[in-house]
Amino acid sequence: MRKRSSSTSEYLAFLSAKYEVDPDRLFYALILAAESRKSVCGDLSIEWRGETRDKVMFLILTSSRVAAQLSILKEFLLEKGHPIRDFMETDKIRRFLAKKANQSSVRAIRDLRSGMTQVCLKAKVLEIPKPNLVYTRYGNYASVANALIADDTGSIRLCLWNEQIASISAGDTIQIENARASTFRGQRQLNIGKKSSLSSVDESTCQAKAVISSLGLPAK
Repeated sequence: MRKRSSSTSEYLAFLSAKYEVDPDRLFYALILAAESRKSVCGDLSIEWRGETRDKVMFLILTSSRVAAQLSILKEFLLEKGHPIRDFMETDKIRRFLAKKANQSSVRAIRDLRSGMTQVCLKAKVLEIPKPNLVYTRYGNYASVANALIADDTGSIRLCLWNEQIASISAGDTIQIENARASTFRGQRQLNIGKKSSLSSVDESTCQAKAVISSLGLPAK
């Protein structure tokens, strides 16, 4: 296999992993788009955008956004076997999939691992200790408190800063979105960043909606 073909296979393998589409289906979708000007593969829409004597140009979209624009040799589209799948086990794809797994949303505390991002879960606030005043690396003072939160699978410390501390109380059920898991002094904790959100959940409202749903009644 020529170097140019190998590079094409590796790039298409990356797209297959990124957008979670079967590599063989992606390959056949490219062939179909070359013949019929357009095809669909999972969440990807593939459009023919012209060709030269030896290449075909494609535009690949996902939800009306451009996922990729590339030219592929016509001889590549004639290859037998699994020209994309054969590259799904390269080090580059393995590293990408490992990173992607770390960035997957987590819904249970027991599944948290240090380094995970985009963590989303609902938990109960067990305690909020008295805040400590610390001097930050930005040259100012800030209040910090490591609240203890728990769900049915375990417990973890939630690092709260300044106004975050007063935004929740012990006994609250909270919803956390896009948090990051880390380890501090050997203890797991969740960190709330600029793109994270923290809010209290009205459990009585949730329970009422669950009862209404179970009875088949229309929600108001």
